[in-house]
Amino acid sequence: MFDTVLVANRGEIAVRVIRTLRALGVRSVAVFSDADADARHVREADTAVRIGPPPAAESYLSVERLLEAAARTGAQAVHPGYGFLAENAGFARACADAGLVFIGPPADAISLMGDKIRAKETVQAVGVPVVPGSSGSGLTDAQLVDAAREIGMPVLLKPSAGGGGKGMRLVRDERLLADEIAAARREARASFGDDTLLVERWVDRPRHIEIQVLADGHGNVVHLGERECSLQRRHQKVIEEAPSVLLDEATRAAMGEAAVQAARSCGYEGAGTVEFIVPGGDPSSYYFMEMNTRLQVEHPVTELVTGLDLVEWQLRVAAGERLPYGQRDIELTGHAVEARICAEDPARGFLPSGGTVLALHEPQSDVVRTDSGLSEGTEVGSLYDPMLSKVIAYGPDRPTALRRLRAALAETVTLGVQTNAGFLRRLLAHPAVVAGDLDTGLVEREVDGLVAQAVPPEVYAAAALLRHAALGPQASGTSDSSGSFGTSGSPGTSGASGSSGASAWVDPFSVPDGWRLGGERAWTAHHMRPAGQDPVTVRVRATADGGVELLLDDGLPPLRGTLPVAVAARGGAASRFAFRLDGVTHTFAALPDGTWLGRDGDSWHLRDHDPVAASLTGAAHSGVDSLTAPMPGTVTVVKVAVGDEVAAGQSLLVVEAMKMEHVISAPHAGTVSELDVTPGTTVAMDQVLAVITPAEEETA
Repeated sequence: MFDTVLVANRGEIAVRVIRTLRALGVRSVAVFSDADADARHVREADTAVRIGPPPAAESYLSVERLLEAAARTGAQAVHPGYGFLAENAGFARACADAGLVFIGPPADAISLMGDKIRAKETVQAVGVPVVPGSSGSGLTDAQLVDAAREIGMPVLLKPSAGGGGKGMRLVRDERLLADEIAAARREARASFGDDTLLVERWVDRPRHIEIQVLADGHGNVVHLGERECSLQRRHQKVIEEAPSVLLDEATRAAMGEAAVQAARSCGYEGAGTVEFIVPGGDPSSYYFMEMNTRLQVEHPVTELVTGLDLVEWQLRVAAGERLPYGQRDIELTGHAVEARICAEDPARGFLPSGGTVLALHEPQSDVVRTDSGLSEGTEVGSLYDPMLSKVIAYGPDRPTALRRLRAALAETVTLGVQTNAGFLRRLLAHPAVVAGDLDTGLVEREVDGLVAQAVPPEVYAAAALLRHAALGPQASGTSDSSGSFGTSGSPGTSGASGSSGASAWVDPFSVPDGWRLGGERAWTAHHMRPAGQDPVTVRVRATADGGVELLLDDGLPPLRGTLPVAVAARGGAASRFAFRLDGVTHTFAALPDGTWLGRDGDSWHLRDHDPVAASLTGAAHSGVDSLTAPMPGTVTVVKVAVGDEVAAGQSLLVVEAMKMEHVISAPHAGTVSELDVTPGTTVAMDQVLAVITPAEEETA
């Protein structure tokens, strides 16, 4: 076994690899860009080396700097994780040239299987069925269009290099082929440095099933069963599970053998995944899609049902060990399901989000595992992949695993960064998912019903109560830093739990209970604005019986509840608190000023809102439409200039963040009166990019 291994990656996969290195007694070396100087993987490694500024091309993708870091720290091997350089044959060869062991397959196998066109030809030669599609590499745009017409619509455009759904485009309308090819090439070039495309027949309502293989350098190859990865958005997996409910033992064995043959065809060594597309109505008609020559994001579900540590076996195989087991020794026990937590906002079309992790709770138990790169204080920016962590649940059967994962997602709190945790929890409760009736289009079809369209009343109530509590003074002579309410009808006592000293005195005139001389208690208004939504006013009034009334500006009757308990803010940390509203108890984790709230896996961003300032801002832009950045990122394309006339729906700019492109289009016909960005400009969420003066105003 190696003495020292450099982990050439970041985030949750770097933390995951370091965990196994520590268990094996192997010294770990982390690398980091300036953006990650205080990241969790840096703190957990035995040593860490700075490799450059934040852009990945100047740090995590710099082969020269990674090799320098390995040489400086005496590393004998490099683990690439996944993403970045994990499937880069040039990096594997550079490691070998530098005398380092690349913990992965041989460079020739990476090169062969990394070219999807050559990969299909290779596995087809050994009898593995493949998806019908274009043949040959280096096809021009015109040749791709001709191939698509010959195959018949709909078709799937795919980059020949890379994976993870980046650059993939489903095209149903032949008239859109030219634009989609251009967009796919642009995204593939940005993600993989190679814009070669192929086109394949699209299988409607397919299931995505992949087989985990493990091979040593002595000719032994086994498969570790399958993973169902059919729940996807934009060709990106969001939920994975093992085993699949679709396969019977005969089909599992046949697909497993096909995967083993695919691995043998390229001289594979280490852990890899062979991916198949499977018609849901005929599981026996499976087609090879591609082989991922690396560890997969979803590898934990296989680990939980087999009892094997795949990272450990990557290391042992790379060190020259033989697999001590054959295919008959592999058993699948129980069921495991994984959910990918990503920095994205489901309510805003799943656009990438960002921010600072203000409070963090990630479940861990005997049956729930969280693989994460997060810690409190982590800055989530737009430079890297949006996946933050993975929550994985195990059970003796699928219903138990699903139930445990839903509970774990409800418990997950990532305050300060909007995530998809709540969306995933609702997805896992969808009747089709519970029944195992899956396909790769299910999420897109059902997305509207799975996204929380509005902030629930209890969230506004919680934020308002916290803001209201902050108005009240602390009882003199106490050391508790809890926020507190004066209990209506009992001036001089604190309503918060945990206050010390029953005789502590509070000035009754500073208690925010709405008391007025000679009149009924008045409402105290708190104005809040969820991210990307209109402001909401919540009025709070203490009642004579020690409770509270809340009035939202939605025309509904007042809500009756209790004062929150356990509101605390020591050292700036968030706290958990509970209150009852209309007979239901709600528990949240939040900062004491009510800015961030977590609820059943959702994180709600509620800022204090000044309605006067908002009306002045709105008046300043009256008559024009400002186009703002839908996410923090970088402007990559600018297609117009000031003074240009544009048509409604015309593409004007492209903003990229976390490897995702978002096209900014004209909301109406008009003239570009302001343009505040150029290609390469870094922008914040909601930053003004351009202003379009409507055509009717110009002629008025």
